[in-house]
Amino acid sequence: MFSNSVYTAEKMADYLWEKQKATMNNIANSTTPGYKAQYVTFQDELRQKLHNGKASEIRNGIRNSRIRVETKENESTKLDGNNVNVDVEEVELASTTIQYQYALRSITDDLARLKSVIR
Repeated sequence: MFSNSVYTAEKMADYLWEKQKATMNNIANSTTPGYKAQYVTFQDELRQKLHNGKASEIRNGIRNSRIRVETKENESTKLDGNNVNVDVEEVELASTTIQYQYALRSITDDLARLKSVIR
């Protein structure tokens, strides 16, 4: 019933929500000794599934793309082993917030068009 754009925007909103949570967790733990920053992956897996899939498999590729939280193990910027750069995290949070609002707006617009067609 929905177009692939609705499914994509929904998955992107889920990804951005997880990314916001990881970023806020990084900021909250920026002074915790030994804490390693987390990041969220999703786009590469989705791109691969969409690139390798046929048109009929796109929807399943969108739905089955996993959102994963990873840890930045190899980076250490402080003597205590903590690798959170608060400045970078705050910029990331602001950017992610704007992208999240855009994804929600995209879903709302698609649903408004569908509602208009139904009338």
